[in-house]
This record gives sequence, structure tokens and C-alpha cells, in this order.
Amino acid sequence: MLNNEKISVRQFRVLVTLFTIGTIAPVAEAKRDAWIAVIFSAGLGLLVIWLFNTIALLFPTMNFVQIIETLFGKWLGKAISLFFLSLPFVYTAEMLYYSGNFLNTHLLPDTPVEVLYILTAIIVVMAVRHGLETFSRTAELSFIAFMILFLLLLFISPQIKFENIQPVLEDGINPLLHPTIQLLALFAFNAVILLMIFPSAVNQPKEAQKSFFIGNLMGISIILIMTILSILVLDPYQIERRLYPNYAMVKMINIGNFLQRIEVVIATMWIITVYCKTVLYFYATCLGIAQVLNLKDYRPLTLPLGMIIVTFASMLFPNVIEQRYWDSEIGFVFSLVIGGLLPLFMLGVAIFPKKRT
Repeated sequence: MLNNEKISVRQFRVLVTLFTIGTIAPVAEAKRDAWIAVIFSAGLGLLVIWLFNTIALLFPTMNFVQIIETLFGKWLGKAISLFFLSLPFVYTAEMLYYSGNFLNTHLLPDTPVEVLYILTAIIVVMAVRHGLETFSRTAELSFIAFMILFLLLLFISPQIKFENIQPVLEDGINPLLHPTIQLLALFAFNAVILLMIFPSAVNQPKEAQKSFFIGNLMGISIILIMTILSILVLDPYQIERRLYPNYAMVKMINIGNFLQRIEVVIATMWIITVYCKTVLYFYATCLGIAQVLNLKDYRPLTLPLGMIIVTFASMLFPNVIEQRYWDSEIGFVFSLVIGGLLPLFMLGVAIFPKKRT
């Protein structure tokens, strides 16, 4: 039951798009030039997606853990697979932390954050237990809802001030380097977990490689638009101080003193994308561990792993400052090694014997 689930190319494209959007763009450091950092990271990210596509099409019937064991043998392969699976495991817990912190700060301030972790984890566990096919169909419907809500952001146009984005590159290009690297990890390197789905679980692997590129670009385009709107509406100093500038931006929508206080729109959009990203991380974790342990089904692992991840999320960051430090310094290296260097090394191992022959 580990490899009998299949999704369509369109469903895979939707999953890639929602996974990419479920990212908090680090706009604070780049300030008014954050949109340039998004563009830079998008261009570099396409090279990373090309790397993933190349590896996947060399082994069109396997997922990433199976490819690792094929290239490195049984025991070394299992050790490297566990190292790879540390990425979706840690980021599942981090996404729980993000969602709990957001809900506790803006929507449910009187609810203990641990309760929010548990409730979110229950929904995620249920989604993974129902399987990839069911979740992919749900993601298609969620994406339609997301796009409808996204169009409502056009009502922010009366609050736009084009002088907020000027002057461009006032401080030079150096302040953009760090945010670009951070975004590259979020947009591209972390997408390595999608190789647990592509190409083995997609019914048309060759067509799906285009969807990998298109879905990634669609997600980055939406983030770019939201980043530009945040800069045009909020001044750079407000952006630097706020953890969720998009949420603060939507609070300013006011059409004739009638349509206002619709920040629930951005909250719903954020919840949809973060939920999708968390499910994909957790699915990759459960499926990968089941394959390492040679289990016939990953579903018995969902509940115990869900309980472990809830506990881990509650201990992950003592405060928001530690979380920001992880995202800006440690998280990038973590993603670079597993999502960048490991696939590059695997591609070299896969190609070298063919060239030698």
C-alpha cells in the first residue's frame, strides 16, 4: 500500500503551488526591496527544481527514499534516508509552531497554544491517514477558495502609496543577499520532499516535470504580488517590526466605511497554505519512515508520529526571537545540505557509472 496511490498532473501542480505559497517571505531585512529578493530567489530556484526533475526522471518508478537506497545500498541508504527524513520531521513541527503562534496571537489569544498544536495535528493526521489521493482532491478545492480570497486583496488599492517602494536599491544589493538565500531554501531546497510524491505517485511523470516548474512559479508569483502590496501599503519601518506584514496590510482595507476589518481573508489564505504544506511534510515523514522500516503501510505510524511532533513543536522554540534566528541562520544550512547538496551528490552518483560504461 506504499506505492499504489496516484494523483493527476493537475493535482501535483496544485500541491506544488500551495506548498510554495505556504512560506513567510523574510521581508524585514530587505525592507522596501524585498520584492527584488523574491525575484532573485525565483530565478535560482528554477535551477534547483531542474535538479529535482533530473533525478526523478532517472528513477521514474521510485520516490526519494527508494532512490537513496538504490544508489547507496541497503544499510548506508537507510542511514542517509533517516538523515533526509529529519527535514520533513523538523519542518512539520515548525509548521505546527507557526500555525499555533499565528492563531494564538491574532485569532485565539485566550486559547493555550498547546491546544492549538493538538487540534492542528489531529487534522493533519486525519488528512495523511486518508491518503494522498483524497488530500490532493481536497487541495484542488482549497486552491479555488484560496484564489477567490486572493482576488479580494484588490480592495487594498486605495491605500497604495507608490512612494513606499522608492527609492529602489537605496542601500545597494548587499542587504538582499541574505533574504534571497533564505527564500531560496523556502521556495526550492525544501521542495525536495515533493520527490516523495513525484514521479512515483503521479500518473504522467514526464508531463509532471513541467507542473513542477509551473507550480513553483505560480506560488512565487502570488508571494511576489503579496510582498509588493505589503510594501506599497505599509512603510518599510512597519514591515521591519511586524512578523506577519500581510495580515497587518489587510487590516487597512476600508471601502466606504462598509467593507473593512476583513483580515480573516488573509488568515484563511494563510491557514490553507500552511495546512497543505504541513500535510505534505508529515506525509513524506510517515511514508519515508515506513519504507526505511520495510512496513507494508505508513498509516499505523501517523498517530504516534503525530503525538511526537506535537511534543516537539511545543519545545522547538522558546520564543519568536529564537524562531527567527533559526529561520535566518540555521534553517538555511539545514535545508541547503539536505535539499541541495544531497540531491546534487546523488545525481553525480547516478550519472557517473553510466558515463564510465
